[in-house]
Order: sequence, then C-alpha cells, then structure tokens
Amino acid sequence: MFERASVWRERTFRALHHPHYRRYWLSQLLSLVGSWMQATAQQYLVLELSGGSSAALGSVTVAQFLPSLLLSLFAGAVIDRVPRRQVLLTTQVTLLCTATALAITTHLGVVTLPLVMALAFVSGTANAFDMPARQSMVVDFVPRSDVPNAVALNSLSFNVSRTVGQALFGVVAALGVALLARGDADDIARLALPFYLNVASFSAVLFVIATLPFPVREHAPRGSMGEDVREGLRYVRVTPAVRNVMLLVGLLSLTVINFNVIIPYYARVVFGAREAAFGALSAAFGVGAMAGALWQASKPNPVRNLRLGAVVLLAATVLLAFTPGPLLAAPVLVGCGFGMLSLLVSANSTVQLTIPDALRGRVMSLYSFVLVGMGPPGAVIASTLINKNGLLGPRWGLITLAVLGALALLLLWKRLPRELPGGQKTAAPLPEAKERSLPAD
Repeated sequence: MFERASVWRERTFRALHHPHYRRYWLSQLLSLVGSWMQATAQQYLVLELSGGSSAALGSVTVAQFLPSLLLSLFAGAVIDRVPRRQVLLTTQVTLLCTATALAITTHLGVVTLPLVMALAFVSGTANAFDMPARQSMVVDFVPRSDVPNAVALNSLSFNVSRTVGQALFGVVAALGVALLARGDADDIARLALPFYLNVASFSAVLFVIATLPFPVREHAPRGSMGEDVREGLRYVRVTPAVRNVMLLVGLLSLTVINFNVIIPYYARVVFGAREAAFGALSAAFGVGAMAGALWQASKPNPVRNLRLGAVVLLAATVLLAFTPGPLLAAPVLVGCGFGMLSLLVSANSTVQLTIPDALRGRVMSLYSFVLVGMGPPGAVIASTLINKNGLLGPRWGLITLAVLGALALLLLWKRLPRELPGGQKTAAPLPEAKERSLPAD
C-alpha cells in the first residue's frame, strides 16, 4: 500500500521536481491565499454595503471581469511581444496597489460601493494581462511531457489557496473586530484585515518573479499588433480541438461557471449565513476543486475527463438548487468544485498541448477571454435569474442556468476531442508552417 501511495505521489507531483517551477508554484500558493481572503471579504463587503443585493454583487463582478472581455485579444499580442517577467511584475504591482487602497479605505470606514467597483475594474485590467501570462509561462519551466501535470498543479495551488483563504476569512474578519473596528464603523472596518494580509502576501511572488531565470523566446511576432491578433484568431478557427474546447468553456462560463455570484448569494441571502458559514461554504467549493485538480494531476491523459467534468458540474449545480440549508449545501458544493476543475484542467491542458509556442500568448489570452471574459455577461445572467425578487427565484433560476449549460454540452458533445490531434505528444504545428501568416478558410 505504501509503495502504491509513493507511486501516486510521484506521478501526481512530478512537475514540482523542476526547481524553477517549484519556486514559482510555492510563491503563487502563498500569494493566492491572500488573494482569496480578499476576494471573499470583497464579496461580503459588497453585500453589506448594498443591503444584500445580488444586483450589486453582479455589478462588481462585471466591473472586475469586463477588462478581460475588452482586452484579452490585445493582451495576448502584448504577451507574445513583451518579456513575460516585465508583464508579470507590472500586473502584480498594480494588484498590490488596489489591495492597499481597499484595505485603507475599509479600515477608515470610508469605503463605498462605487469605489469597490472602480478598484475591481483596475484589478480586472491587471488580471486581463496577468492570467494569460501566467498560463503561458508553464512551458518555460517544465518539459512538454509534464505540461498537463503542471497545469493541474497550478489549478491545485489556486484551489488550495481558495480553500485556505476562504476558510480563514471568517476567523480573520472576527480578529479584525478586535484589532481594527471602531465605533459605528464596526461592520465595515472589521473586513479590513483580510485586505491588509493580502497586501503582505505579494512580497513572495514579486521576489520570485524578479529572480526566476525566464528563457529567451525565439519567435517573437514582428508584424503589426492587428496582424498578430488576427493570426491567433485564425489559428483557433482552423484548429477544431482548440475551437470546440473554447466554445464549451465559454458557454459554460456564460451559464453555470458563475460561482463567484452563486455561492455568496446563496450563502448570505438564501441560507442567511454569517461570516463563518459564509467562508465555510466557499471553502467547501474549494475543497472539491482541489480534489478535482489532484485527480487530474494523477491522470496521464489530459483530455478524457473533459465530458465527465462537465456532467458532474451540471448535476451538482441542479442538486444545489434543491438544497434546503448550508449544512447539506457544503457536500454539494464540493461536487460543484470537483466537476468544474476536472473540466477546466482538461480544457486548459488540451489547449496548451495543441498550440505552438509562437502563438501561446495569443491563444491563451483567447482562452482567458472565453473563461474570464464571459464573467461580466454571465454574472448579469446569473444574478438576474437567481434574484429572490425576480421572476424565477434562486432555486429555479439556478436550475435554468444548469439546463442552459447542459444544452451547450449536448451540442458540442461529439465535437469535443477525446485524444490530442493525431495522438500527438507535442503541439500542433502552424498550418502552412513555412509562412508566418495562417491560411484563409
């Protein structure tokens, strides 16, 4: 049994044997714990400032993810031109500044909903460049054979930090009452401590990014920015494995992958939970996501679980709609997290192993566009459908989102890849590779 466990551990964490990737992974893990504490505190803060409005929560989500919708195509072209270290240092410093502003204004009790929305928009602008840059750099520090494992471990660090950060939110907010709250500002000022801790967590990732030996890229684009963007778009259009995976991710992001709206609204408004239960329900989703990432990291084929992950996600979402309270909602949210991460790790690995390095930044920015850029319209749709004062209400609204996601999955079911194109182990070449530009359809 111990030998089997050792083999599983070796297979599941093999990308961490590469020292540069290990340093980056550990720094991200620490920094993301702070980021998830801030994200959970921000959701709670918005509900406090707005009197429990799902529309306000949806509006802040729109502000945060709208830049990805507007800038992803441009961001990809920039990432393929500018050194990734420079991109990442700029985005991380910007995120540090927004976290500092949110911490101070919340501590002083002068924070307002418009200010939160403005800071969310600035953070979203930084993330529109940061997310595809971080996804693109996986291939810089591991060999291609370990790319699926590194993608899964990136998702694992993201969701370990989600679980820890969201679970810590209630404890940290309660501690903030003693340290930071003052007079009439208690309900708001107590939420400042998670923001301060997030500010402190940026030190590790900034140091690692500044000192990692990023490789020099040989295939930087030389045409105009517009030509670079069109080249990435055309590659996705003529590559079915990438196109159909992105379509599925985009359609599900528009419908059921809106848990940044669904979980806080169900926890605070539908179930009437306070800080501790609010953080626990968010953490339950993170536990499921962490399990999904671990499961995917132990699998040799990154594509086969694409459909399974989507089915588990949709089934668990329907179950959540019928869950009467927070106690039973926790295991259901574990299922939601497991299904979502199984789907997304499969999708990300399929795209990463199919695209050529010369187009990596542009194609991964398109992937970010369909995953994160669909957040603003998806948040509007989700917050409208699950609103307790709306036509459908929280439960039937959530079922409607799941049904729409199921229809998208059925439409694409037969078109989704089961293996990488041609059973390949490396990236698909550029069509007509002797020429820089891609062929017309």
